[in-house]
Amino acid sequence: MARAIIKKVSDSDEHRPFVAHGSADVLKLGELTIGRGVFEPGWQWSKDVKPLAGTEFCEVIHTTCILSGQLHVKMRDGQEFDLGPGDVAFIPPGHDAWVVGKEPCRAVDFTGAEDYARVEAPKEKEEAEPSVLQ
Repeated sequence: MARAIIKKVSDSDEHRPFVAHGSADVLKLGELTIGRGVFEPGWQWSKDVKPLAGTEFCEVIHTTCILSGQLHVKMRDGQEFDLGPGDVAFIPPGHDAWVVGKEPCRAVDFTGAEDYARVEAPKEKEEAEPSVLQ
């Protein structure tokens, strides 16, 4: 029989600070990984997470619920929208986002937390084949 899993966000499995302006907490509940993001005023993905992710746009799929604050999202294709308290959204890969206003934005992410704001491991240089002199 499956057992209930109960955790507090304050006791997250992993805490991932952004470059500035907030952090993400990751909780693993069996096979489900969820995240809670706190995006402080001034936070923008392209400034605060892009250096960690190493990609031009956020390439994580988000299924999120905004708990407080306002977030503006701009997709790679130019689509733009605002999210606020009570909004639930599916956001495909290829976007930037930023906090609107002076209130922190708090959100729960049900699909993107496993890889979000994870520091990109440095890519190892392939060892060059020794050259053969003839």
